[in-house]
Amino acid sequence: MIRDITGFSNPLVKRLRSLREKKHRKREGLFLAEGLRILTEARDSGALPEILVLSDDARPHPLAEELIEQTLAAGGDVIRTSAEILSKITAKDNAQALVGVYPDRPTPLAAIDRSAAPLWFVAQAMRDPGNLGTLMRIGDAVGAGGVILVDDCVDPFSVETVRASMGAIFTQAIVPTEWNEFLGWLRTGEGQLVGTSLNTTHDYQGPRYAAPTFLMIGNEARGLPEDYEQACDLLVKIPMLGRADSLNASVAAAVMAYEVVNQRKTATT
Repeated sequence: MIRDITGFSNPLVKRLRSLREKKHRKREGLFLAEGLRILTEARDSGALPEILVLSDDARPHPLAEELIEQTLAAGGDVIRTSAEILSKITAKDNAQALVGVYPDRPTPLAAIDRSAAPLWFVAQAMRDPGNLGTLMRIGDAVGAGGVILVDDCVDPFSVETVRASMGAIFTQAIVPTEWNEFLGWLRTGEGQLVGTSLNTTHDYQGPRYAAPTFLMIGNEARGLPEDYEQACDLLVKIPMLGRADSLNASVAAAVMAYEVVNQRKTATT
């Protein structure tokens, strides 16, 4: 049964608003996702919201009706409220007509099957939620297994990161870890660690990439630390023909990922 909430002071509204902050997300193990497209991607990936909030002035949509029915059938709560309250929950003007509340889904490093995908991203101290969300989206596009978050990365379950992922938060494994733990795990099995760096002469299209490829993207401002570069099996750079010395982190990741994918396609044809 759909419940109506009309007051800004309702305890559930306050609880959902609190999920915009990392400390409350970690305490509850929940995060927010917005919009019919992302919520449908979640459903198609096997995830239904624990709480589904919809705007009372939204136009009926068949996919939204399906989500409501499936959420209720799975024992979730469906809340109807005003667009103004939805904006308060998400801290976004003109909020989406649907907001879902989901359990967060970090994957322990030890649970990763490296052979499950030919490509994995490793984000080192990535701080921009747009970059991290886009990295997830790129991973989904190229069939990567997921994103391994090394060191102090931005929260993958923040509203901004989830929004930028366009639903890929539900298709990619999200693996928070520390550098030494990751490197020790990596060296126990197959896997080529490839770093992007300005401190090399190797053009990214020159080497042959081995599967599984672990493609490491450094911090947006500082790049990879020197000792991290030294631990890589291969360092490559993307040629810069203008005045800029580097690309945006997620753009560089996309260029690298499609080179790896295209090499694999060429090798099998």
